Amino acid sequence: MGVLQTLWRARLIAPMRPDRYLRMGTAVRRVGMSATVGFAIAAQRCPDRPGLIDERGTLTWKELDRRCDALAAALQQLPGGTPKIVAVMCRNHRGFVESLVAVNRIGADVLLLNTSFAGPALAEVVDREGADVVIYDEEFSATVDRAMAGKPDVVRILGWTDGPADQPTLDGLIDAHLGEQPAPGAGHSDIILLTSGTTGTPKGAKRSSGSGGVGELKAVLDRTPWRAEEPIVIAAPMFHAWGFSQLLFAALLACPIVTRRRFDPEATLELVDRYRATGLAVVPVMFDRIMDLPEEVLGRYSGRSLRFATASGSRMRPDVVIRFMDRFGDVIYNNYNATEAGMIATATPADLRAAPDTAGKPAEGTEIRILDDAFHEVPTGEVGQIFVRSGTLFDGYTSGATKQFHDGFMASGDLGYLDENGRLFVVGRDDEMIVSGGENVYPIEVEKTLAAHPEVAEAAVFGVDDEQYGQRLAAFVVLTDGATATPDALKQHVRDNLANYKVPREITILDQLPRGSTGKILRNELLGR
Repeated sequence: MGVLQTLWRARLIAPMRPDRYLRMGTAVRRVGMSATVGFAIAAQRCPDRPGLIDERGTLTWKELDRRCDALAAALQQLPGGTPKIVAVMCRNHRGFVESLVAVNRIGADVLLLNTSFAGPALAEVVDREGADVVIYDEEFSATVDRAMAGKPDVVRILGWTDGPADQPTLDGLIDAHLGEQPAPGAGHSDIILLTSGTTGTPKGAKRSSGSGGVGELKAVLDRTPWRAEEPIVIAAPMFHAWGFSQLLFAALLACPIVTRRRFDPEATLELVDRYRATGLAVVPVMFDRIMDLPEEVLGRYSGRSLRFATASGSRMRPDVVIRFMDRFGDVIYNNYNATEAGMIATATPADLRAAPDTAGKPAEGTEIRILDDAFHEVPTGEVGQIFVRSGTLFDGYTSGATKQFHDGFMASGDLGYLDENGRLFVVGRDDEMIVSGGENVYPIEVEKTLAAHPEVAEAAVFGVDDEQYGQRLAAFVVLTDGATATPDALKQHVRDNLANYKVPREITILDQLPRGSTGKILRNELLGR
C-alpha cells in the first residue's frame, strides 16, 4: 500500500485508458526488466510527448524508442556478431542515451567511460573490462586512437560528430536500420560503472539490471518531489553513477530529459526557465558555478518552476547551499551516494537549513552504522567508519574484488558521524584522516575553517608525509576576486579557530582547483605541483 501511495503521489500511476497500460506491459515483456526499461514504457505511456531535448532538438519518446531499436538491430548485425561488452565514452546527448538503451536491449554489458580519461587510463580500463565495441564522441578520437593502438578487432563507432565522418556513426547505423527491432538478447545485461576515484585508475563496479527495484524507486520518490511527465534538466555527467541514476529515474517517470553536452551555468538556468523544468540534477560544483555568476546575469532567470535541485558526487559548500536556496527557494536535495551502494542518505531542504553540511538521513530501507576499528558502534556525535546495508549494494568489482563487509554492512570508505537527530555528516575518506604528532586531524574540518574566511572562495586540504610529525597538512586555496589574503594570514585564521596542530604547514594560493568531470578535486594534480 505504501508503494502504491508513493507511485500515485508521483503520478507514475495515473488514470489512463486500459489499452495504454496493456501496451506498456507488452513493451516490458519485449525488452525485459532491464535498467533502461523506462524508455520503452514511456514510449507507450506518452509516445508523442517530448522525451529528450539536446542541442540537436527534440525527440519524442516514440522517436527515441525507435532509434534505440534501430541501433540495437545494427549492433547485432556487426561483422563480428552481437558484442559482449560495449564501452561508451560520450557526453550528455541523445547518442549516449541511444547507446545505453540499445546495448541493454541486446543483452550485452555497458561500460560507461569517463570523458576525462587520457589514453593510458582508457587503454587500461578497456583492456581490463574486455570491451569489443567502443562508442565515442568525435572530440575524443585522439584519445581513443592512442588507447586502441594495436587493437584492430575493437569496433569503433562515433557517437557525436559535427560534420561528415569516414567511419561508422550512430546516426548512420540508426538511419540504415530504422524500423527494425532487435532479436531478443541472449544474455543478461549489466551496467559497469567506474568509481570516481581521484588517486588511481577507477575500478569497475558491476550493477545488475534489476538492482534496487521498486524499493529504491520508492525511497527516492518519498524523499525527493519527482512528478511523472514533468521536465528535468540533467547537467550531471550521465556516465557517472549519479547522473546515470537520474537519467533512469527520469525515463521511469516519463519526465522529458533536457540536457546539453557541456555544463554552462547560465545556459543551465536558461534551460530550466525555457522548459519550465521542475527538476535539476547537478554535481555540487555546478551550484558553485551558478552562484558565481554576476548578479545581473542571475537576475535574468527566476527558476520559479523548480521543485527540486538534486546533487551528489562530492561535498557541497554550506554557504553556496544557503545562497542558492535564498535566491531560488528551498529546493536543494543533497544525496550521499556511492557507486557501490546506490543511494545511502538524502538531506532535504529542511535538513540543509538546519545543518547545511549534512548528508541527511538514511533512505528508507537503508541502515547506517558508525563503527570503530574493532567494528563497535561509536556514540552519537563521534567519528567512525560509515557502514551501510540496503538492497542496492553492488555486485562486486569486475576484478573479482569487493568492499569490506561486516555483519552484512558494507564499508562506504568514508568517515563520519550521526547527530542526535539521526542526520549523517561525512568528514572525509577513511584514507584522508591523518595523524600529525600523535593527533587525529580531519582535513574537512580545516577546509571548512579556511572557507569561512571572508576572502576565501574555496579550499582543499590534504595530508602529506612528514619526517618529523609523520604527516602534516597541505592546503590549496582559491581567493575571492580582489582578495589580498596571504598564506600567513590564512594560517593565523586557522590558528584563531582550531587547535595549533590543525594549522596547515603549507598554504598554496591558486587561481582554481583542478576538478574531474564529476566535480571532485583531483588530489594527485595538486600534490604533484
